Amino acid sequence: MKLKIACLQMDIVFGDPEANYLKARDLIEKAMKENPDILVLPELWTTGYDLTRLDELADQDCRETIRFLKDSAVKYNVHLVGGSAAGQTQDEVKNTLLIIDNKGELKKQYSKLHLFKLMDEHHYLVPGKEDGMFELENRKLAGVICYDIRFPEWIRTHTSQGAEALFVVAEWPKPRLNHWRALLIARAIENQCFVIACNRSGSDPNNEFAGHSMIIDPWGEVVAEAGEAEEVLTASVDFDRVGEIRKLIPIFADRRPEFY
Repeated sequence: MKLKIACLQMDIVFGDPEANYLKARDLIEKAMKENPDILVLPELWTTGYDLTRLDELADQDCRETIRFLKDSAVKYNVHLVGGSAAGQTQDEVKNTLLIIDNKGELKKQYSKLHLFKLMDEHHYLVPGKEDGMFELENRKLAGVICYDIRFPEWIRTHTSQGAEALFVVAEWPKPRLNHWRALLIARAIENQCFVIACNRSGSDPNNEFAGHSMIIDPWGEVVAEAGEAEEVLTASVDFDRVGEIRKLIPIFADRRPEFY
């Protein structure tokens, strides 16, 4: 089964949700010229890392962002791994990944489990408590957010449940670009799954971001990779490749978790 996937490597406007909705709308329209089955947006694409103002910028229960994504999904008949948004619930704000299918149904909300203290996330955000498993086109998939990829045991939690592709949405800084590439390729190889990673481009007042969104196959081969600038990265993935590689080297059958 082949699916075409488009990553929207977006240059996010710092602290300006309205500008970012307009930018995302334009990028979605551009991406749909290639007729993808799944669109992927980056982490915190509505606000950027304007953490000190999240109490005023955060979307109540992600409602406005969900509405925008549902409208886009239905308009274009496309599935959306809708990046993440800052969602306000009572007195808490979470960094939440949103999955919308092509009928406009909210399939999954996953809040970032591992908060990145180097960017002060723990001062402004509350970590999630649930996994990132979801299904589209009758395929088991998983979604995680940025820093999560540094925790291989968290990724394996999903692939051991059958996830065939890992969607990563991120705002990964340019100084650690080598880590981004190495970690994503390693996660693909050790889990024998596709890795579809959508990073942001550009900069904010405190950081310069790496871009380099990537689509990697279960053998660790880079199918497609973006540069640093804003762009739409598109590639087709063949999910049958996952089963083939998992049979070739049966790591899941050979695991001995009783010793781990």
